[in-house]
Amino acid sequence: MNKKLGIGLCSLLAISIFVTGCGKEAELDDNKTAVSVKGAKITATDYYNEIKTSNISKLVDMIDHKLFDEKYPATDEEDQTVKEQIDQMKETYGSNDTMFLSAIQQYFGVNSEDELEEMLRLEYKRNEAVEDYIEENLTDDEIDAYYDANIIGDIKASHILITPEVDSDATTEEKEEAEKKALRQAEKLIERLDDGEDFAELAKEYSDDTATKEDGGDLGYFNTDDMDENFMEAVKDLKDGEYTEEPVETNYGYHIILKVDQKDKPDLKDVEDEIKTTLANNKLDNDSTLHYQTLIDIREDNNIKWNDDKLKKQYEELMDQLLQASTSTTN
Repeated sequence: MNKKLGIGLCSLLAISIFVTGCGKEAELDDNKTAVSVKGAKITATDYYNEIKTSNISKLVDMIDHKLFDEKYPATDEEDQTVKEQIDQMKETYGSNDTMFLSAIQQYFGVNSEDELEEMLRLEYKRNEAVEDYIEENLTDDEIDAYYDANIIGDIKASHILITPEVDSDATTEEKEEAEKKALRQAEKLIERLDDGEDFAELAKEYSDDTATKEDGGDLGYFNTDDMDENFMEAVKDLKDGEYTEEPVETNYGYHIILKVDQKDKPDLKDVEDEIKTTLANNKLDNDSTLHYQTLIDIREDNNIKWNDDKLKKQYEELMDQLLQASTSTTN
C-alpha cells in the first residue's frame, strides 16, 4: 500500500462548540424544544446531555468519517471486501431478513444493511489509515535491517519430494513408521546423488510431486513468500549446483533440493514499499493494541479540539476499554 495519510490537513476536524460555565461544556439553547410530550418539552440540551454519555462511539465514528472519508475514497477493492463480508455474515446468520437484521443489531448495533455497510466501510478505511501511519513512521534502520536479513534474489531450483504413504485413518504408530520410511528413502536418494547419478532422472523416477517430476523436479524461479520456510532456509545457503546433504522436511514430506541459479538481490528502492507493508503488518500481528493506539495517535496528530470535558472523558474511557479488550483477547 503506497498511500500517505496527510497528518496536518487543517480542515479535517475541529469539534467547535461554545464554552460556558465552570469547565468546558457544550452550550445548546434551552429555549429550543427538541420534542414536546403532552405540553412538556425536551430541549436540545436535555437530549444532548443524555446521549453524550451513552453513545460516545457514534461520535468517534463521526470523527473518523471526517478524517478518512475524503482521504480514502471507495475503491473496487473496498467494494469487493465489504460485499464479501456482508455475504459471509448472511451465510453465518441466515439470509432471512428478520434473522439477519436481528443478528447484526445484536452483534454490531446497527439496524439495517445500509448501516452495516457504512460501518464496514469505515473500518476498512481505518485499517488503511493505520497501515499507512505505521509505514510512514518506520525508521530507516528498521527498513535497512529487514532488507539485509530477508531480501534475496529469485532462486531457481529443482527438488525430489518423498511423501509418507499413510491412510487418513492410520494410527500414530503407522504414521510414524511411514515418516521413517519416507526419510530413509530420501536419504538413499542423496547417497545415489553422491555416487554421481543424475538428479533429473531420479526426480522423474521417484519424486511424488506430480507437477514437476516429468521436468526433472524443476520448480522455476521463486522467492521467500513462495515456499515453505524450511525449504527456503535450506536452499538459500546452497551454492549453484549444490543439493541438500540431508532431506528437508516440510508439511508435504521430505525434499532433496538442487539449487540451479540465483538472481542478483534487488535494489532497496525497488522493494522498499513491499518492505514497509511487511513491517507494518508484522507490527500489527505482534501487538494487539497497536491498531487502536495508532488511531488514537492519528486523531491526536490532527489536533482534535474537545470543547466539552465530559465528552473528552468519555472518549478517553472508551479508548482505554478498547486497548484493554484488545490485550485480553490475546492472553
